[in-house]
Amino acid sequence: MGLFVKMRMLGPRRDFVADCNTSAVVRGSLQGVPTDSSVNASVPVGGMSKRMLDIFLAVIGIVLLSPLILGLIVLLKLTDSGPLLYGHRRVGFGGREFRCWKFRTMVVNGDEVLRQYLAKNPSIAAMWQEQHKLVDDPRVTPLGAILRKLSLDELPQLLNVLTGEMSLVGPRPVVQAELDHYASSIRHYLSARPGLSGLWQISGRSNTTYFERVQMDRFYVMNWNLRMDLRIILMTIPAVAMSRGAH
Repeated sequence: MGLFVKMRMLGPRRDFVADCNTSAVVRGSLQGVPTDSSVNASVPVGGMSKRMLDIFLAVIGIVLLSPLILGLIVLLKLTDSGPLLYGHRRVGFGGREFRCWKFRTMVVNGDEVLRQYLAKNPSIAAMWQEQHKLVDDPRVTPLGAILRKLSLDELPQLLNVLTGEMSLVGPRPVVQAELDHYASSIRHYLSARPGLSGLWQISGRSNTTYFERVQMDRFYVMNWNLRMDLRIILMTIPAVAMSRGAH
């Protein structure tokens, strides 16, 4: 199903064409996409109602998933003596950086392994520079590859949701260097809390282009409502179960 069709299904009853100049999409530029005056930089998208939903569902999620989380902790400790969690610096609401927590799925000396790998593979280095994603990441452990495929490595981000650094649904959390890809849409990204799930996660994930990811983040912010969040949460379950676009 195409990106625009998915957006129209998820969004409230507004035509996506009215919000996004499709000729700009064909040209591969975000300059033709209008801004939304409703974006308020002082309050995260969704305000208090979205925050209350986040807290309520995150607490329920932690309680229901606690046996799985404890099992993963034991399994990770039995197979690797390194740190259990990895906190990567990401950009959140208003440009504030925070540690986005995950179960560690990479070798301890991951940065050095990546540096050597990219130095030996210039074409892959170019892809990394553009997308910050690798199809066959040499840093990932065997168990880590399974956790990533099932998105189980992201369960600790429920803590980020409880602390208010993230939301259950929102733009994909990015590092500082990735903001260059957002061009005129950077204000939309910075007006929301990054999400544990979102349009990108249920629309192919790593099978989408970076430009499509930016489009989806912008569309989400411009069209947010609670019904959209609930639908994305429900659609996340089959997307994760079938590992769509997971690398």
